[in-house]
This record gives sequence, structure tokens and C-alpha cells, in this order.
Amino acid sequence: MSLSGPNRFSIHYTLPSGHARVGQLSTSHGEIDTPAFMPVGSHGTVKGLDPNDVRECGFHLILANAYHLFLRPGHELIESLGGLHTFMQWPGAILTDSGGYQMVSLADLCKITEEGVGFRSHLDGEWHLLSPERSIAIQVALGSDIMMVLDHCPTFPSTEQQTREAVLRTTRWAKRCAVVPRKEHQWLFGIVQGGVFAQLRQESTHELVNLNLDGFALGGLSLGEEKAAMLNMIETVVDQLPSSRPRYLMGVGLPEDIVEGVARGLDLFDCVIPTRHGRTGWLFTSTGRVLIKQARYARDPNPIDAECRCPVCERFSRAYLRHLFLSHEMLGVRLNTVHNLWYYGSLMKELRHAIRENKFEAYRKDFYRRRQCNMNEMLTQEVTT
Repeated sequence: MSLSGPNRFSIHYTLPSGHARVGQLSTSHGEIDTPAFMPVGSHGTVKGLDPNDVRECGFHLILANAYHLFLRPGHELIESLGGLHTFMQWPGAILTDSGGYQMVSLADLCKITEEGVGFRSHLDGEWHLLSPERSIAIQVALGSDIMMVLDHCPTFPSTEQQTREAVLRTTRWAKRCAVVPRKEHQWLFGIVQGGVFAQLRQESTHELVNLNLDGFALGGLSLGEEKAAMLNMIETVVDQLPSSRPRYLMGVGLPEDIVEGVARGLDLFDCVIPTRHGRTGWLFTSTGRVLIKQARYARDPNPIDAECRCPVCERFSRAYLRHLFLSHEMLGVRLNTVHNLWYYGSLMKELRHAIRENKFEAYRKDFYRRRQCNMNEMLTQEVTT
């Protein structure tokens, strides 16, 4: 089953001199302009925010995690209450990750066999088996718009042989996932593995494309490899992926990672960075970062970013946000998160506009120029204080 139901993906424009492209993903829960970023709501919530806040930041697609929702409160309970969209009161589209990444993040609690992933719950210690079939069944019950196959994501670093075994297992599991019945509105994406080994990435891509899945993701990146290696892996396989299907870079990343991913023809991105960094006082601006706890902001009456039109920058000063952060006030975390997500939403809009106007390379150069100026200024301040 491929490109089925109400879901459609169309490419509106591709740069004549590059891979960057704009398109639209249509789902039963709305349309998403691409390239798009997905805020992470692993437990059925983007931390600290109401769903309306997320919409106002410009997002129509979020990511939830089948592993976490399976453990608590349980996919059957969520299904009985109308599915995940109703349960969390999110009107937009949802992509659910299968739980494969938890093999990396919770490796001490997991045992991988051909049958699936055996793991001990980090909540109560109970033992579970997550097979490819069960992973899809959980996602079907949740009612997500886009489901991910269960994949074997090797840790970094791994040997070439270990990575090859993970690639072969990922392909076998994807075949098992592909035949599990799903609802008409649900798409299934495959996940290309292969670590930092170009040949393995190409082999993984070839096998998954032959399954004629609805979209394709690049997994197992941003786990500790050099940035150049990550970009090289994208370049190695992007031309092998069908241009008619969405291309998704999983778990990445920083603004510059997204700019470079878009430049190489990718359509979807997700990461905890904007929300997690908001909770730790790292704020994104058009000229780089602001670490709000720094003493330089104690009397600063300016907004986080003078060019930002988010509700936080329209109302609050850096001095006030610093006060909230140092006082451990919940409002500070919420405001920081809203600002960071607004920044990411604005970044995606700017990227789409630059591509449509055939000005992407000029935008890309200016993106880095402004951040370099900010970095030089920060270094000068640190030397003179």
C-alpha cells in the first residue's frame, strides 16, 4: 500500500541549481508546507505548551513516541478515548516514531533479537517485547497520520559489521511492518540506516525503496559523528530516494543542520533542541544564541531578538526572562519554549520563501554571515569583561 487514502505529497518547486525544494504534504488532519520542522511531543505533549501555543508558533505537524505512549498511559486506553489527536486535543497531523531510537537511548535496558526489541520498562521494570508487528499495531491504535517502521538503530561508534547487521535487520523488519493492516489515512515511512558507511547507506536505501513505502527517513545520524560525516551520508543517498516521496531527517537538529538538510533536498525534520534548550535558557535568534542566564542581560531592556515577532519578544525583556530563569519560575520555561519554537517556525517559512523566490543561496550565505558577526561580538565582550 503506497500513497494511499487522503494523504498526498506534491513538490511545487525545486531549485534549478540544487536540491532544495518546497512542497506540501496533505493529510486527513490538514496540510503541511515543506520543508517543515516537527516539534517533539514524545508523551503526547510539547513540554510546557498548550496545543494552541504550538499552532500559533506556526506548526501543523508534531512528533509523538509510540514507545513512551505504549508504556504510559497505554495505546489501548488512548484508542478507547478517541485516538491520540482527541486525547491531546491536537487538531493537526501527528507522526509517531516507532521506538527504535530507544535502543540507543535506553540501551542498557534492551535486548535485540530477530523477533524484535526486548526491553525492561524504565518506569516499573516490567519486561516487554516490541516486535515490528506490535510497533505498527500500537501506532495504528494511536491513530497517527505518519507511522515509522521499527528499525535497528546502531549506537555510535559501531563497527562496519555491526552496522551491516543493523541494516539487514532494519530491512527485514520493514518488510514485516509493511504488511500489517493500517487505517486508510495512515502512511508508513521506512528508515535508512548504515551509520557512517556510504556503501551500507546505499544498500539500505535500495532495499527500502524497493518496498514502495510512502516516505523515507534517514536515521542513525547526529549520534556523535562529525557534522561533515552526517552531511556526507545525506548526499550519499538523497538521489536514490524517490523525488515524489517525503524525505525526513530524524532527530536533527540545530538551525544550521536544518539549513544544510534543506539545501540537500530534505523535507521534514524533528528534534528536541528548541524545547529542551528553552528549558535550559538557550534562546535562538536571527544572529545566533542568547544564553539568558548570563549577567550581561541583568539590566537589558531589549527583547530576545529585535527582529522576532513572537508574543514573547513583543512583550518581555531579556532582563525579565533572566529573572524568571534564575528564579526557576515555570513561566520562564514556557516563554523560552514559545520563543524558540516561533524561531524554528519562522526559519522554515524563510527557507520556503527563499526557495520559491530562487534566492536560497543568498539566504544561506546571509544566515551564516549574521551568526559569525554575533559570535565575533560575543567573543569580544568576553575578552573585555
